[in-house]
Amino acid sequence: MKCPACHHSMIVIEYDKIELDYCTECSGIWFDAGEIELLLDTTNLDVINQSLQSPEARTAEKERRCPTCGKKMEKRKLGESSPVLLDVCPNGGGLWFDSGEINQFVQQLPEKDSGAISNRILSFIQNVVKPANQ
Repeated sequence: MKCPACHHSMIVIEYDKIELDYCTECSGIWFDAGEIELLLDTTNLDVINQSLQSPEARTAEKERRCPTCGKKMEKRKLGESSPVLLDVCPNGGGLWFDSGEINQFVQQLPEKDSGAISNRILSFIQNVVKPANQ
């Protein structure tokens, strides 16, 4: 599978029953449909659903194409104070996180749920996914 940001081949990383596609070149992460929900368990589905139902965001960020269906992905903002700009497949194929966006995403989760979830995601990032500049 090709990275929607830099077009390099991505590698598959298995983590806790989830197969993520990771770009070693730009450190982006592709979540197929349903994978982010598995990583978050079911405690924060409302946060994701609200973001996915929001209107498409206007942005100067370069357009990305879904690595599974090839369609132009839609930009969705998650959060208010410092929103994360997600790339979402219009056919429901998945979500793309540019480098660092998964950390920003965790910060947008409701405070009451974010502790355990944050630790789980940060553990994943620290143990499996390395920043592009390291």
